[in-house]
Amino acid sequence: MRIILIGQAPFGAASLEALLAAGEEIVAVYTPPGRPGARPDPLKEAALAKGIRSIEPKTFKNDQVFSEFSGLRPDLVVLAFVTAIVPVRYLRAACKGAICYHPSILPRHRGASAINWALIMGDKKTGLTVFWPDEGIDTGPILLQKEVDISAQDTAGSLYFERLFPMGVEAMVESVKLIREGKAPRIAQNDSKATYEPPCDDRVANVDWKKPGRQIHNLIRGCDPQPGAYADFRGELVRFYGARFVPGKIGGDIGAAPGMVTGLDLSGLRIAVKGGELLVAKIRTASAGKVDASAWAAAANVEPGEKFGKFSK
Repeated sequence: MRIILIGQAPFGAASLEALLAAGEEIVAVYTPPGRPGARPDPLKEAALAKGIRSIEPKTFKNDQVFSEFSGLRPDLVVLAFVTAIVPVRYLRAACKGAICYHPSILPRHRGASAINWALIMGDKKTGLTVFWPDEGIDTGPILLQKEVDISAQDTAGSLYFERLFPMGVEAMVESVKLIREGKAPRIAQNDSKATYEPPCDDRVANVDWKKPGRQIHNLIRGCDPQPGAYADFRGELVRFYGARFVPGKIGGDIGAAPGMVTGLDLSGLRIAVKGGELLVAKIRTASAGKVDASAWAAAANVEPGEKFGKFSK
């Protein structure tokens, strides 16, 4: 089959390498436009190293771009980590259609931040879906799904890079093989079970210390490494990483109020929350960068009894 791969970043590059290793024919890749002076996208680098044409359209809405795309006579379009809007005519330009990777068990967690929201909402399981995209946002029929457990200490970073990334690459290869063999299903999504969440950015990452401790912990790990859940400390925005929730009496033995610093040791900074404490391993601020929480607290002379608050711009 003649395949056009649209994607970017390490996932796009890994998908290209895996498809080539499986003997598939990639006639071109489409990546986002490069920025002057910036390193080329990993997918572009991987394609050029293999002698595959790499195209960087500024927009997919241009008729000339579509004419060139359709002129490549693709049998299948593979979308591997795509953030641009790809009009449906591109998806229909290939005789076998198009498939797309999404890091959740659709129809749950449609949208651009599926991994983050699975953690923020306290899900115990998530996974990946390879589906046939249509005009909607993550609404097309399902080809293949795989499921994974979410551990109490998973972050968005660990869940993606340690499991959903490698599983996703394997799933793309498996899906293309099923299509080539004429065995790929098209299973309609159950829209009654669908959820859609907005992008996980600073609009949702502000810690509300009035909420239960487990919810705050889920927010922190769902925003780790990006954008980083944050709070106010002495008027500065402070982001949290590598947090653990320690259930028990609020604030441990001293009964501190939510948001109050209760202790500091080499393992991190302890903060009181409803239902226990948070043990935060790393902190990031504009002035200090990302550092061990204990080092930040020592440098800032943080004392037990001081409080974090909700940040107000």
